[in-house]
Formats: sequence, C-alpha cells, structure tokens
Amino acid sequence: MWILVVGREGIEDREESAVACLHELGCEVQTATLWDRLDEEELAKSPPAAVLIEAGDEADAGRAALVRVRGASPLQEVPVIIGVTLNALSRLDVGDGFDDFVLMPYVPAELYMRIRRVDWSRSEFAQQERIKMGPLYIDLAAHEVSIDGRPRQLTHQEFALLSFLCQHRGRVFSRRQLLERVWGVDYYGSSRTVDIHVRRLRMKLGHSVSNLETVRGVGYKMKEP
Repeated sequence: MWILVVGREGIEDREESAVACLHELGCEVQTATLWDRLDEEELAKSPPAAVLIEAGDEADAGRAALVRVRGASPLQEVPVIIGVTLNALSRLDVGDGFDDFVLMPYVPAELYMRIRRVDWSRSEFAQQERIKMGPLYIDLAAHEVSIDGRPRQLTHQEFALLSFLCQHRGRVFSRRQLLERVWGVDYYGSSRTVDIHVRRLRMKLGHSVSNLETVRGVGYKMKEP
C-alpha cells in the first residue's frame, strides 16, 4: 500500500509533515506539490491506496488541490483525506468532496486508522461467506447487512435477493428466474413480488445499491464495478 501526499513545496523535508509520519508507520509514500501536474500514465499503472492533501491552515488551497486530484483519471475513485489545522477545520464543508479529514499536527495512530478506514470504504471483495461493495457489507453466514459499519434490517426474502444478485454480478435475471432461484419454485408469488422487494431494497439501502439496475423488458442485475 502506498500513499500520495500532496502539499506545499518541500513537504518531504519537514519533520512534522505526513511524509515523516507515514514513513514511521511503514507506509510507502510519494509526494506532489499543491500545484504539480500529476503523471496520469504512471498513476494508472499503480494507483495509490489513498491521497492525503496536506492543506494546514489553507483550506481553500486544499479544495483547489482536490479538484486537480479528481481531474486525474486514475485518481477519480481513490479516497482523498485532507489534513488541516484546528483553525482551518471550521472552513471545511461536508460538500467539499473529501472522504475524510485529519487534524494537524498528526497523531500517527489516528492518521493510520483514517487511511485504513477510507481504503476499506472504497474496497470491494467477494468471498464464500462475505461480500463487500463499497460501503455495503454482507455477512452471508451471520445473515447481516451493514452500510459504512451501520447495520440494516432486511427481511429474509430481501436478504436472499440481495445476496443472490451480489453473488452473480453482471448477469441479468428475469423476474421468474429470480422467483425460482432465490426463493424456490414453491415460493408463492408473482413477478410483481420481485419488483416490490427490489423497491424495498432500494429504499432501505439507498445509494449503496445504486448499481442494482432494472433491465427494461428483461429483469434485474447487479452491475459489475
């Protein structure tokens, strides 16, 4: 795992900078100044796990740097943290687009946990008993669903439908196929039943199932990332 740290010129030489702190934590680090042109070709080969914009007292400069970071195609989906002083914290807004913030001067353990947190929130995996898609986490063995670590209550039928679609991402299933393969051929219901359960999943899980797609005239699928 490597981290891209964006800050003022000479950032790698300052003892109190994130660079020194991350090196102490055993992370590989690369740096860029707030106004550097990013090498998209190199970043595409191996994107960082996260970007830390070290803005300090300059919240506005941090926002400008975020625009440049997001303008680089390989970094569009990489989580971005802004490092600010306590004085600059009040000038941040939840709509700025950062995935998280960390206060300066840094506390190494806090910095590491915030990086791990945003990396986890954007990651995806599927295992025999666990599925993760961005903020959505499904524990198949425990029959539990959570979003960003917060549990969501689903009925047995809703959980079964969500799990099935997530385990077969990219494939389209008709309503009849879903009735038979998710709930069994003896399940009492019609194609309307599937529509109702899809609607309930969207209501309960919101943006975390934005890739649950209606395929007009066919049925439903969970899109690949």
